[in-house]
Amino acid sequence: MTEQLITYELAGEVALVGLNRPKKRNAITQELARQLRQAVFRGTEEAKAGVIFGHGDHFSAGLDLAVAAEWMKPGGSKPRRGGANRIHDLIARGPIPWFAALRGACIGGGLELAAACHVRLADETTFFALPEAQRGIFVGGGGSVRVQRLMGYARMADLMLTGRVLTAAEGERANLCQYVVPAGEALKRAKGLAACTAQNAPLSNWAICNGLPRINDMSHEDGLFVEGLIGESVASPEGYERAKAFIEHRANKVNVPYKSSDDRNKPAASDYEPE
Repeated sequence: MTEQLITYELAGEVALVGLNRPKKRNAITQELARQLRQAVFRGTEEAKAGVIFGHGDHFSAGLDLAVAAEWMKPGGSKPRRGGANRIHDLIARGPIPWFAALRGACIGGGLELAAACHVRLADETTFFALPEAQRGIFVGGGGSVRVQRLMGYARMADLMLTGRVLTAAEGERANLCQYVVPAGEALKRAKGLAACTAQNAPLSNWAICNGLPRINDMSHEDGLFVEGLIGESVASPEGYERAKAFIEHRANKVNVPYKSSDDRNKPAASDYEPE
């Protein structure tokens, strides 16, 4: 019987996908990647948003080197190239938004997986690293594109060349995560954000997940042109009904997220819980 290396749960309109090798810090193997691909595809079919997290104390320590060493040795049978990229592309440019709930190690291939998600929440125990150079390998799950675009060449080169490790707060400043939350809170809050996001117009979510990254790759003029095309395609009968609900005061306004200077750095409750 195949070991269950990925868990899957549909919670309302949110797909919960868990990396399930806690004793190995959720290190990634070919079998784990295969099961992850199946779970992500299932989520895109069943859910309106998804959350990826790690069981245990860590998100993922990246590639399982004990397994990889077998195919890296002379004469070893190497896996087919590009497998991780296909999974990550399905996350990054699929039909639904994905949230990464991070804790503990978010290293190497684990960081590449997190970078494929649209929103990353790190609890205070999270640490980020790219130790590939020390292991005699190179990033292989799209990190040279996605992680570099998040943090920039200079910061990524620093991590890879020196073995530097970033704390959750340092990772936020380097744009590796958008939220830092108390220890043990990342998954709960990711679920809340995903549930709120699932209430958005599906066409708008699709445009944000697929249109924005492509526009970012374009020239200024081409980007504005494609933005206009996407705007026209997203304007739908559902959009009309949502606009009408706002005009008729049946939809909530955007409010200031804090009431006093003491609350300035506290996220609004609506950031985590669906209204």
